[in-house]
Amino acid sequence: MADRLSPTSYVVLGTIALRGPSTSYDLKRAVGRSIGYFWHFPHAQLYSEPQRLVELGLLEAETEVEGRRRRTYRLTDEGLAELRAWLAEPTPEHFQMRDIAELKLFFNEVGEQGDVARLAREQVAAHRERIAVYEDMRTRYADLDAVAKRMITLRLGLEMEHAALRFWSALLDEVAEEESA
Repeated sequence: MADRLSPTSYVVLGTIALRGPSTSYDLKRAVGRSIGYFWHFPHAQLYSEPQRLVELGLLEAETEVEGRRRRTYRLTDEGLAELRAWLAEPTPEHFQMRDIAELKLFFNEVGEQGDVARLAREQVAAHRERIAVYEDMRTRYADLDAVAKRMITLRLGLEMEHAALRFWSALLDEVAEEESA
């Protein structure tokens, strides 16, 4: 079955496993407040993927008979088993980073004078802002037992943001030295 499932499939299964029965809108909100900080994908998939997982027997759905007729999805025993099997699998894939700023930096010699300095200033500001958001999250959620195990991904996010801030700050200093020489 795993070959028919995508990372988005596991996002759906895992999110429902953590938060319980959920509508697609609930999934979108939950992902936006958690996984969305480090795993980007079109959130429209959170509306189509649950139905596909129902067809595979990994979720079951219940539709309201009145009102908005929302569909609420629940994890089946088979869905939980599939999620647990995936969690136990080795993860040999290399870390992937898709950073537009890094792509622009790669092609910097084609650009104009000052582009690298501007890019570095923007990135320093952006990484400082993201660090502030993550620090706020750590402060708000640090004492909540319900999310304590998930906070480890926040630690990784902070480490990566600090590393990026160090890089872009050092590059900005280098560019400033070159321009003043």
